[in-house]
Order: sequence, then C-alpha cells, then structure tokens
Amino acid sequence: MAQEYRTKKQVDITVHIRQITFAGHHNNNKMERLNGEIRDREKVMRSLKKDDTPILTGMQIFHNYVRPHEGLGGRTPSELAGIQVNGENKWLTLIQNASKRNRAEHQSK
Repeated sequence: MAQEYRTKKQVDITVHIRQITFAGHHNNNKMERLNGEIRDREKVMRSLKKDDTPILTGMQIFHNYVRPHEGLGGRTPSELAGIQVNGENKWLTLIQNASKRNRAEHQSK
C-alpha cells in the first residue's frame, strides 16, 4: 500500500527540515512574513478569485520595493540589496520606469 504513494527512486524523495528556527541555519521568516501580508489582504478582499491574479504580483512589488520594514531599519528589501527607487511616490516611479522600459522594448523590435 505504501508503494502507491511513494516514488521508487531515492533521489525523488523530499527531505523535510524539521528544525527551522529564527537564529538557525534554515529559516523561512521572509516567506512567512509575505504569506502573512497576503493573508491579511485576502481577508479584506474576501479571497482571491483567480489563481493568476495580478494582485499577488503587486503585493510582492509593494513588499520588496515600497514598504519600509522595521526589521531592516526602515529600509525596503530592495534598498538592502542595493536597488534604489527614487522619488516621493515609489509606486509612481516603478510604474513610470516599467512603462519606459516596455516602450523601449517595443520600439527596438
């Protein structure tokens, strides 16, 4: 019976890490934080209607480029990685930069 649910190749078996801690070698803090933000937003929106909704991508952009994180000293993850988004309205700056890049790609074709 157990063979029905397992692969026969040893290399295909997933190894689960049981000891995930805040200070340990393996942690999932960043992913759990983003998942928490998505859950909070989803409660207000009464669920996500489509699997491929652009809302999730927008939330990732907000999380990484716009929202300052207390644990990062008021910086965004992008700033910590050396990616600066200048301007008073970071959302507007990101949209303008994406629009310019998109226009340039279409003109080069």
